[in-house]
Amino acid sequence: MTTPVLPTSPLSLEDTSHLRLLSIFHYVLAGLTALFSLFPLIHVGIGIAALSGAMPLESNGGAASPDETRLFGWIFIAIGSILILCGLTLAGFMAYAGRCLARQRRHTLCLVVAALACMLMPLGTVLGVFTLIVLLRPEVVASFSAADGTVAA
Repeated sequence: MTTPVLPTSPLSLEDTSHLRLLSIFHYVLAGLTALFSLFPLIHVGIGIAALSGAMPLESNGGAASPDETRLFGWIFIAIGSILILCGLTLAGFMAYAGRCLARQRRHTLCLVVAALACMLMPLGTVLGVFTLIVLLRPEVVASFSAADGTVAA
């Protein structure tokens, strides 16, 4: 009786374990990034308060003109909204990179997100560096290429 030959993974058990852990940590960091990226809601609130007149502004000892107050309010709303949008986008990409790491897909995207994670000190820096180290191993590159159906260079 012959036993069927199962395809073997080109990755060692250690590399598979590292990719699984990195995937989990990417999900955790994505959640933290999303949480902290909502802090600029305070700025949006200040901008809305300035526009609605709930927050009186003074300039040079006197009341600020309505144009200055509107400009102040819109600047706070715009900057806060841009910061929130960028933070949530980065968090989304981190979560997606965690999924791609678990499935061994989209090697380049995982590399880019790992490099971007290095900006988020200290946790993102540690996670980004470890992710880069694992992703640049020849066996890992080959497994991502095999999973994507491309040829490793």
